[in-house]
Amino acid sequence: MIFDRTPTLIGHRGHGSGDVVPPGAAAPVAENTLPSLLAAVEGGLSWVEIDVTRTADDDLVLRHDPTVPDGAHVVDLPAAASGLPRLVDVFDALPPDVAVDVDVKTVLDDAVDDPSRRTGALLLPVLRREARRRRLLVTSFDPSLLVFLRDELPGVPLGLLTWLRFPLWHAVPAAAGLGLDAVAVHTGSCGTDHPDTRLRPLEHCVEVAHKAGLETVVWCPAAEAAPRYAAAGFDAMVVNDVPGVLAALGPSGS
Repeated sequence: MIFDRTPTLIGHRGHGSGDVVPPGAAAPVAENTLPSLLAAVEGGLSWVEIDVTRTADDDLVLRHDPTVPDGAHVVDLPAAASGLPRLVDVFDALPPDVAVDVDVKTVLDDAVDDPSRRTGALLLPVLRREARRRRLLVTSFDPSLLVFLRDELPGVPLGLLTWLRFPLWHAVPAAAGLGLDAVAVHTGSCGTDHPDTRLRPLEHCVEVAHKAGLETVVWCPAAEAAPRYAAAGFDAMVVNDVPGVLAALGPSGS
């Protein structure tokens, strides 16, 4: 079992994507930074999500996009020059009782670089170390990375991320067929934002995923929609509006 209560709330990139002002704070915190992660924990969450990618000098940093604000690609920059938080530094500073969903952003260069320099290979020793002191979930849109980690890192839960409006009738069997532990889908795939007559009832889709041995994650539900996803049986939600979703779910949120 990945999540010990349902639904578990996971802070998206910390306290939410972008620059977010947490309740009671005087200034915003930037996504994918330690202050944002700590703000989510202070706001009541036990799980946070981070985006991880690699640099020119084979380090790992927190960044959602493949580029920094000036347009330079992260993979072309040394970690120090990127100005981005290093993954090992963030892990060392984050209390070990905080669980982390590591969203791995592979890069174009992974297709041709030596296997030892690819994102998964660089991440593997970090995850091995970190799994000894905190709960982890590793997710990615790249199934090849997940298969690599599945074979190299038994015991660490892995989840397939699927893109906006990606059909659930493909997502669930794909994650199950890959031998993963979870499937993480965007709200746009669930028929609530964009009704789709081809989609079976959401509760049924979640039930099938559970029967297949998968835990289910939905990412980026609005606060007012969160109770709908909780009622459908999702095990976790990756959320931007931490206080809003907590308030919407009441005592069932975490």
